[in-house]
Amino acid sequence: MSFEAAAVARALDAAKRERRKVGPLDPAIAPRTLAEGAAAQRALAGLWGAVPPGGFKVGATGPKMRAYLGLDAPVAGFMRAEDIWPSGTRRRHGDYLVPSVECEIAVRLAADLPARPTDAAEAAAAVGAVMAAIELVENRYGDLRELGTPTLLADRMFHAAAVTGVPMTAWRGLDLVTIEGRISVNGEVRGEGRGGDLLGHPMNALAWLAGSPEAAAFGGLRAGQVVLLGSVVAPFFLETAGRVVVSFPPLPEVVLDLD
Repeated sequence: MSFEAAAVARALDAAKRERRKVGPLDPAIAPRTLAEGAAAQRALAGLWGAVPPGGFKVGATGPKMRAYLGLDAPVAGFMRAEDIWPSGTRRRHGDYLVPSVECEIAVRLAADLPARPTDAAEAAAAVGAVMAAIELVENRYGDLRELGTPTLLADRMFHAAAVTGVPMTAWRGLDLVTIEGRISVNGEVRGEGRGGDLLGHPMNALAWLAGSPEAAAFGGLRAGQVVLLGSVVAPFFLETAGRVVVSFPPLPEVVLDLD
């Protein structure tokens, strides 16, 4: 049976437009492998006019999440430029299905990174700025094992939007392994972590992305793109509206208001 990535993209697009959960896709069209999931994700980006995308998110950087999803490596999803917002953005809580937030380190690329195996030093050389970020995610799924990881990958691994802080261009003197991150909601701390939680070093996550099937599907990474390198805390559900703040001192903090 031949695989049609465009059919998967149309099904996922319809679910998002109609604001409904994504159930297991018809076996006749569902992606069966991670490679097919990446191809379907690229088709979805084409359907949305997001090629090249505004950036990427890297997920499943922690061993517990990878074990839960049956993965031996992280996964990534493209981000539309229109879904990358500045700190202080306000959005409606009710516009998202089961919204959760994550405490992220992000980078903005100053140079292209080709789609090939890359080490952390080469990845870091392409980085123009580092910033604190919030990833807004939606759990639009039921049983993830029933859904299948290739379909989850095609749907960009829960991604809804990114909120980025003021970029720090003089970042190379920072110790990104020991840098401490904190996320709070309405002033209450909900989680803490450190940069080393991201595959040992945030730039390892960027290097992984450059060599990933997801990056290859888009022809590599490009200067100007924003990359979320993963969350240093487990995502948690926002039961009600509120102010979300992420800080990674000395990076400027980032704020998202969900009304």
